[in-house]
Amino acid sequence: MCKWMLANLGPTCVLSGNNEKSVPQILIRDLKFEKKSLAKLMFSPDQENHPSKAPVKYGELIVLGYNGSLPNGDRGRRKSRFALFKRPKANGVKPSTVHIACTPQAAKAISNKDQHSISYTLSRAQTVVVEYTHDSNTDMFQIGRSTESPIDFVVTDTVPGSQSNSDTQSVQSTISRFACRIICERNPPFTARIYAAGFDSSKNIFLGEKAAKWKTSDGQMDGLTTNGVLVMHPRNGFTEDSKPGVWREISVCGNVFSLRETRSAQQRGKMVENETNQLQDGSLIDLCGATLLWRTAEGLSRTPTVKHLEALRQEINAARPQCPVGFNTLAFPSMKRKDVVDEKQPWVYLNCGHVHGYHNWGNKEERDGKDRECPMCRSVGPYVPLWLGCEAGFYVDAGPPTHAFSPCGHVCSEKTTAYWSQIPLPHGTHTFHAACPFCAHQLAGEQGYIRLIFQGPLD
Repeated sequence: MCKWMLANLGPTCVLSGNNEKSVPQILIRDLKFEKKSLAKLMFSPDQENHPSKAPVKYGELIVLGYNGSLPNGDRGRRKSRFALFKRPKANGVKPSTVHIACTPQAAKAISNKDQHSISYTLSRAQTVVVEYTHDSNTDMFQIGRSTESPIDFVVTDTVPGSQSNSDTQSVQSTISRFACRIICERNPPFTARIYAAGFDSSKNIFLGEKAAKWKTSDGQMDGLTTNGVLVMHPRNGFTEDSKPGVWREISVCGNVFSLRETRSAQQRGKMVENETNQLQDGSLIDLCGATLLWRTAEGLSRTPTVKHLEALRQEINAARPQCPVGFNTLAFPSMKRKDVVDEKQPWVYLNCGHVHGYHNWGNKEERDGKDRECPMCRSVGPYVPLWLGCEAGFYVDAGPPTHAFSPCGHVCSEKTTAYWSQIPLPHGTHTFHAACPFCAHQLAGEQGYIRLIFQGPLD
């Protein structure tokens, strides 16, 4: 028995002047559950498997622009989602000895010690080296483009709508090989903080002559990486009520600054003393080529799971939405086939939101092939297949998939589309625009998303 009920059917729509048949017009929000609760599906993967035995999870980093996995699949340290767990043994570091007015030769000798250090080259004759010592209270995780062993999470440039890893490899990367590091406290509340730059295989960070660097008021050194590490903390957390925050730049020592005029400008922005580098649920980290979403373990426990999204997919399909032209039943394909167009795939007219199956009605030769005329309301606009958003970490609520991003057609809840449509994501060296989190395509149209209008079955 169908577990969705068709309720509150809207007005019928005549398909054409000569067609006497009419079709019920429904919205997904008009579909109601019959005696079924999704509460059991709302637990995170950790809660599903013996929470007492599970290792402590600090949080997860999710790369924007991928719908659940990389185009060719996740492999090793190169993946679309990276979980940060408490390490068996602490590997965090903290600053200790500062060597001032060193010659380059002396600085090299200090850096060659078997410990972490950051070198600030002030001139050809002077380098300041800050030694770092072991910190038993923290764990360190490093992110960057390099595949060398110090990098825990390998990140490559995100190409909007890329279908294979070769699409990204053809682009000259702007992501640093050792882009940033995240330091997590090993004891509750497991605070995570972000810092620009990561230590290389020699346990060193080098800021050359051209890098922005300076001496702080308390005599310490600090600096910025070439293209910078930007962070945005949402207001009201990552929830239905979330609002975008302000993008800031994070320094090598974790201080917060307003943005530079351009991404790699020599002059740093103004220091923002009332803000910190502490990550919160929903914080966005931009590495100039890829943007990461930070989700805390607590936040993920309130987030829909893949099982929840699969249940929603099955419930929508069980309602048997139909194409008003061919009268064939539509169905979202399996989430494992999220990149392959299926013959039952729903398609949508982006200007009006009417959902159809694929057909050639209104495909006139004089048009450029992209715009089509909707048979239901005669509006002309793009006609694209609909895809379920499979990356559960991008959802701000567990609402039904009633809306789709424009122009890509990725479907998720109304509040999720509303949230991401107002987030300005860094693009290039000095511009920002809203984009679909599932494919990174720049959003189009007045809102950047549309409400979907499905047609119910005739029987």
